[in-house]
Amino acid sequence: MLIIAIILLGMLAGFAGRWIVGQLSPASFSAAEAFAAGIGGSFVGGLLASLVSGDGLEIRASGLVGSIVGAVVILAVWGLVRSRGTQ
Repeated sequence: MLIIAIILLGMLAGFAGRWIVGQLSPASFSAAEAFAAGIGGSFVGGLLASLVSGDGLEIRASGLVGSIVGAVVILAVWGLVRSRGTQ
């Protein structure tokens, strides 16, 4: 049951990150990309939170808000990489 909750939380965070970044066109929607952005975003958000709080470079999982912030960072960087590859 826990793994299902983690998957759903990751997809929710990834979907919210895509909405914030503005990548919600149905043609480019990928559930796997939303999941990867949400799960990866959790660790990026945890890293950013530990840097802001003064704990140093401690990689840890974060909650929903941290996951969304991290997903926005990951999706923004991924969008830049993808756009450079098409030029």
